Amino acid sequence: MEPPVWLYDTTLRDGTQGENINFSAAEKLEIARRLDDAGIHYIEGGWPGSNPRDMQFFELARRETFANARIVAFGATRRAGIRPEADANLKALIDSETPAVAIFGKSWDLHVDAVMAIARDENLAMIRESVTFLKARGREAIYDAEHFFDGFRGNPDFALQTLAAAVEGGADALVLCDTNGGSLPSDIQGAMAAVKRFFGGTSPVKLGIHTHNDCGLAVANTIEAVRAGAVMAQGTINGYGERCGNADLTSIIPILCLKMGLPAVSGANLRKLKKLSRFVSETANLVPQKNHPFVGQSAFAHKGGIHVHAIMKEPRAYEHTEPELVGNRRRVLVSDMAGRSNVAYKARELGIDLNGEGADSNRIVARVKEMEQAGYQFDAAEGSLKILMEKFTHRFTPHFDLESFRVAIEKDQDRPCAAHATIKIKVDGQEEITAAEGNGPVSALDNALRKALDKFYPEVRTMRLVDFKVRVIDGREGTAARVRVLIESRDQDDVWQTIGVSEDIIEASWQALADSFQYKLAKAVNGGGAKAALH
Repeated sequence: MEPPVWLYDTTLRDGTQGENINFSAAEKLEIARRLDDAGIHYIEGGWPGSNPRDMQFFELARRETFANARIVAFGATRRAGIRPEADANLKALIDSETPAVAIFGKSWDLHVDAVMAIARDENLAMIRESVTFLKARGREAIYDAEHFFDGFRGNPDFALQTLAAAVEGGADALVLCDTNGGSLPSDIQGAMAAVKRFFGGTSPVKLGIHTHNDCGLAVANTIEAVRAGAVMAQGTINGYGERCGNADLTSIIPILCLKMGLPAVSGANLRKLKKLSRFVSETANLVPQKNHPFVGQSAFAHKGGIHVHAIMKEPRAYEHTEPELVGNRRRVLVSDMAGRSNVAYKARELGIDLNGEGADSNRIVARVKEMEQAGYQFDAAEGSLKILMEKFTHRFTPHFDLESFRVAIEKDQDRPCAAHATIKIKVDGQEEITAAEGNGPVSALDNALRKALDKFYPEVRTMRLVDFKVRVIDGREGTAARVRVLIESRDQDDVWQTIGVSEDIIEASWQALADSFQYKLAKAVNGGGAKAALH
């Protein structure tokens, strides 16, 4: 049974054209496995004619069995003035041995006349003959009409002729591309209607849409195209891509499934969306965007006391859909804007039993507001918030106590700085002294603490520090200003954030670092009871 909309992922090709994104062939294969597992129908693996890494990926992919997806090789139409059989790019596409191939051609006369400087008839022949070449070799042929919407605005007759050439060649799908990302939803709707009229009221093949986000409208334009008749939606996970990125499949998929009644994937696969988003960002070595719709950490986060009071009674009051449907979860933040409702909800979420009369809630709210005035930020550091709540309710049991630490920085004339840390801690009355080096004072302190704790708690081997942020709270005091240090840590199960504030950056770093380890050890000792609360 065909899906109502075919999902076409180009993270491994167009996504890698984004700044600071680079995947190895092995990483691309693992992402392809995750995409297939999530029910994606087409996975564009790369451009085999452009680099050896993509050819290596296709070699690896040939050995895999994909349950849901067809692997697609991407390339261009033949070069001007030669036969398809002589074109090295088209030969590389066939050699990749993928069941489907996508090729792009020029739909904008500006490119044909001014950039390629060839006759328009030759451009049409390049499209037609390239598609015929692929079809004759048993490939599903997907034609990407590059710059279609720009071309349609400038010369609609020629833009439509390029689509006709692809159909004459035997194309299975026509994908209309907003390559520059400058179109508005009304442009998409008008062009889609014209394409249907051109083909006699209905398209003879699948119509698809490929949009870029240069106006912040890639998702909106994709949805408008689907409303106008497109049955293939192209995009990337997290919207990664060149310039401002591509249409974001982590938004498109839930909109199709939950808002438009078009179940492009099953409910079970929809629930994998947040994990898929996080896995791709982790593989790309990019920090996940917290305010990402549907899958971001803040997508269902509530901070205002009035909002929290309302969702405790009826979540729909401030949530447009159920977070669990996309694998996310509701989060309540505690900050200087919090009321008793925030604290009560968060305490329950973290497994902390507050005083039934509300005394604990009132005291915690007052203390949080006092500390945030001093520079703390608990909505960004829920690990530290949990420890604070446990201390207020006399449930905090430290898993280690600091006796002392010393950090030293050495700088020789022609060498980079070297950092050394010595730390003395006490665990159940037993002292441990260790020393370690690191790439800076915080790294050295982290390594020394980890080394000291390892003897008592081997669990620390599974955690690592993944993000470290320093902010000056009030720069008017110069070097005497307070600083806020935020640390994000993770293990194989979850992610948590901790905070420290001080006039001394090392002291603030120690506060955040110590909380991070205390949280990890409490989680391990309690069997991961708060695991679901913070990731």
